[in-house]
Amino acid sequence: MELSQYIKDKLVSEKRVAMPIMTHPGIELLGKRVLDAVTNGEIHYHAIRALNECFPQSVACTTIMDLTVEAEAFGAQLSMSSNEVPSVSGRLLAGYADVEALQVPSLESGRVPQYLQADRLAAKGIDKPVLAGCIGPYSLAGRLYDMTEIMMAIYTEPETARLLLEKCTEFILRYCLAIKETGVAGVIMAEPAAGLLSNEDCLQYSSVYVKRIIDAVQDDSFTVILHNCGNTGHCTPAMLATGAQGYHFGNKADMLAALRECPSDVWVMGNLDPVGVFRMLTPEEVFAQTEELLSRTGGYANFIVSTGCDTPSEVPFDNIQAFYLAVEKYNKGR
Repeated sequence: MELSQYIKDKLVSEKRVAMPIMTHPGIELLGKRVLDAVTNGEIHYHAIRALNECFPQSVACTTIMDLTVEAEAFGAQLSMSSNEVPSVSGRLLAGYADVEALQVPSLESGRVPQYLQADRLAAKGIDKPVLAGCIGPYSLAGRLYDMTEIMMAIYTEPETARLLLEKCTEFILRYCLAIKETGVAGVIMAEPAAGLLSNEDCLQYSSVYVKRIIDAVQDDSFTVILHNCGNTGHCTPAMLATGAQGYHFGNKADMLAALRECPSDVWVMGNLDPVGVFRMLTPEEVFAQTEELLSRTGGYANFIVSTGCDTPSEVPFDNIQAFYLAVEKYNKGR
């Protein structure tokens, strides 16, 4: 289903729509483990479908935000547990020679085929837009080179950083083209590590590479939404330089400030804390927090209420319901 026209339609509507980044509750509905979903595309799809059937109010379905899929394809070692999203363990690359020798992997590497299978099944089996996920180039580079080391390298070894970013970009571009072929409506590109950079450095070491990918894959049939939960507001201009059709902000950002900076013809999404609000608060408190965010952002037709990042495991279902009830109440008052 095309999301770009849907975006245009919603930009002229007084009603607010919701799109939390949320899959883990669907895994729990199936009685499965996170490990099952991140290693098996069919289970992953059924989790997305189960959550949508339980809470059909979301404007779009999202896949798991797993920022290790691409790093694993390059050869990074992962730490995997039953009910946590995998994490990168150790450092794959330690200098220019390692980066130079690094081969850009095929799309058959690691768990990439399982994620593409989940995307394909969801696009076919769910009657609403589905957004796949991928990592951004700078965040991928940090997982391969070590996050602290890549931040130092952009100043001390910029040629190493740029060569690695070229290879990361090449792979992510191929991956996004394959995601597009599955029939999903778009992709949420997670680039949180870029939020650790200044706006100028974010432009040089993230945005130019993200823009290259977006220019190659985004069109009327495929939308790119750029997520940067590391951005507290200081690098929003760099995010906008990528030309994405939507921007997703983390809970540390000021949503009103973000909305003032962003054009009115793109979706701006966020930013309820997935842990501090969705997982930790009572349903009444979740309702109040959602209602307050909707009220503060009421002057912006392009605002989509969402989580600040992917929701974790063990979010109470009553809290999810409270979130949607707050959106419903707000819209009734419009």
